[in-house]
Amino acid sequence: MLEAIERETLGRGSVAEGEYLRNMQEARVCDDETARWVEVCYCPTPLLEERPYWERYFDLTRVQDAHDRRKCRDANGTESWACGDCDCTARLEEKLKASGTSFIESLRRDVASNASLTNISNAAGKT
Repeated sequence: MLEAIERETLGRGSVAEGEYLRNMQEARVCDDETARWVEVCYCPTPLLEERPYWERYFDLTRVQDAHDRRKCRDANGTESWACGDCDCTARLEEKLKASGTSFIESLRRDVASNASLTNISNAAGKT
């Protein structure tokens, strides 16, 4: 996953591919070791189109709407594409920033740690 983020190939081919990279830049790892992010989604079912891309990397245990869809200006037809600048999205993103640690930084540490363990294991095997 880190390689896909760094090469900017995460979500390639999806209508929302740029959103994937933004999501991972903003994602947080919380105390319960879950990764969380706020995604602007225009699908009638949250992550309907994006789910196959995310499931390659995550077990999606909980996906929820930011608010009641009846109040969503995009979903109720009063303003197309309203979610991109919606205040509920901004509020949720601000709240998330105050929790946990950076997902990407955590991912980088995990990758570096695993590489170190592999090198130690390889060195231990050579006598």
